[in-house]
Amino acid sequence: MTFTETTWNEAKELAGRYPHSRSALLPMLHLVQSVEGLVSSDGIALCADVLDLATAEVAAVATFYTMYKRHNTGKHHVGVCTNTMCGLLGGDAIWNAISSDLNTGHDETSEDGKITLERIECQAACTHAPVVTLDWEFFDDATVDGVRKALSDLREGKEVKSTRGPVIKGLQASERLLAGFDDDEFDAPAIDEKMLAGLHRAREVGQTLPSSEV
Repeated sequence: MTFTETTWNEAKELAGRYPHSRSALLPMLHLVQSVEGLVSSDGIALCADVLDLATAEVAAVATFYTMYKRHNTGKHHVGVCTNTMCGLLGGDAIWNAISSDLNTGHDETSEDGKITLERIECQAACTHAPVVTLDWEFFDDATVDGVRKALSDLREGKEVKSTRGPVIKGLQASERLLAGFDDDEFDAPAIDEKMLAGLHRAREVGQTLPSSEV
């Protein structure tokens, strides 16, 4: 794919945000993925050119992190956490149901090309287990029926919102956000009372952090 001048300029802008330009590689890979839906050889070449790296160096990073895809993806990405906490509280049941419904396995895309399904080891959101992400937006306290309804609506082109507020806009839109280009929902609320329960309890019993003084 030949990238537009706009994408090249945005990649250069990302490189300019850091004291050492190569620090922009991770967001830059999200940028090219937001354009192509994957990280292609052309995308790797763009990153290497802007950052003055060897293509092998860029490819090593792109193949290390699982969020970067070297194959075509669906319009939406669905990540189901099946690590211990989520798995025991319903993640395994969600995975089995959705995988069966879509006839799709780990890191595979449904036949209609709309859903790429991935088994996630941890979403770092155990407070709201089981957790599913839709285009990397949280779907907290998930249930089989709730996820089925969300995916049905997404496949029909209906509006679906994350339980934390943002509208699910598609994987490529989320990739652009991850690249560092904010949308109009960047300040949606992300903290609730359930997340703060431990802090409140610590205050109730007078727990404090150890002194940093030596």
